[in-house]
Amino acid sequence: MKDITTRYTNGEITVVWKPALCTHSRRCFTGLPDVFDPRKRPWVTVAGATTERIVEQIHQCPSGALSYFRNDAVTAE
Repeated sequence: MKDITTRYTNGEITVVWKPALCTHSRRCFTGLPDVFDPRKRPWVTVAGATTERIVEQIHQCPSGALSYFRNDAVTAE
């Protein structure tokens, strides 16, 4: 399987999705449907919640398919 990685940003953070790791537990969708909605394209809308709330929900991902990094940490390097 190809190692596909997709990134979505709101300026503060970048959400990283690795579909090959996703187990489709639906925790992201049921926990924060205004951001994670697999019926939409793109399926991640980072404008749908605060950065803090998105980070909290990403920490609930059991497979590690969703992760994030803070954009200010990248530019500071």
